[in-house]
Amino acid sequence: MPTDVVLFPFAEYWWVYGLFLLVVLAMLALDLGVFHRTAHVVSFREAATWSVVWVALALAVGGAIWKYAEWRFPQVPRLTSLPGFVPEAAAWQTFLEYLTGYVVEKSLSVDNVFIFVVVFGFFAIPAELQHRVLFWGILGALVFRAIFIALGAALMQFHWVIWIFGGFLVLTGLKILIAPDKPIDPAKNPVIRLVKRLVPVTHELKGPSFFVREAGRIAATPLFLALVFIEVTDVIFAIDSVPAIFAITDEPLIVFTSNICAILGLRAMFFMLAGAVGKFHLLKYGLGSVLIFVGLKMAWLNDAFGGKFPVTWSLGIITVLIGGAIAASLFFPKRERPPAQPA
Repeated sequence: MPTDVVLFPFAEYWWVYGLFLLVVLAMLALDLGVFHRTAHVVSFREAATWSVVWVALALAVGGAIWKYAEWRFPQVPRLTSLPGFVPEAAAWQTFLEYLTGYVVEKSLSVDNVFIFVVVFGFFAIPAELQHRVLFWGILGALVFRAIFIALGAALMQFHWVIWIFGGFLVLTGLKILIAPDKPIDPAKNPVIRLVKRLVPVTHELKGPSFFVREAGRIAATPLFLALVFIEVTDVIFAIDSVPAIFAITDEPLIVFTSNICAILGLRAMFFMLAGAVGKFHLLKYGLGSVLIFVGLKMAWLNDAFGGKFPVTWSLGIITVLIGGAIAASLFFPKRERPPAQPA
């Protein structure tokens, strides 16, 4: 199949984006307005159930795109007139690229879980209010991801940008592998400092409110500061994850849907893994290796394989890297330092 053909141009498939967003907004409204209408502690069982729901939704979206492409591609003259174009094979390739992009984003999202644990601990956010912060945090992330993907789609038309993105991913992966872990201190974040300068901040939480009125003026609560920090860190993570999916596919529709579907399940993932994040101490090596691989794929391997590195190989390599890091973390648990003995 030709590699420089856009299968889903926005001008023809804008309604698919719209339909997908309607489904996403409906699911979010159902989540917040029905199942989490009142603040409560999210149990492991509830988080596991929602995780299954979000994964099932992601697979349903990918399957719908696959079957629609299988039906639609044979009816598009600009595609069927291309030498070597097989509609069924192109539709299946589309699904595999969607699935691979979803796995990449889902894997990279694990880093967000570590951040959430630190932020909620630092700002002393009680368990029953954490879902509220994450809900609005994920909603903001969807907006920022859409902007990043639109910019990425425009920039990826220039081949030199592909080399830059690929090199950036490789360097980021190497940094993850080599650089020592540093503790995160939200108090030193420049954005948090800026917010405190611009808006008065209360010393204590005021229930589920992000803002309250004190002494006749509007003041932010620590709940809002936690939300801001989560949004800022997601923007930073998006700089890695969005180019990583563009290394898998150059179809903006596939990048957008796979990325958003992975982000939607992030809250449930957090409530499932929050108490066990310390067990995956070797996961960073898997994530760093994935970034190096997709960076090499973008900057070199695609060209070396005639324009497109086999997506089945990509899916297999990424699964082995992440699965191997998780398995190694469980088989070789981190040794806890014994408490210091009093002199």
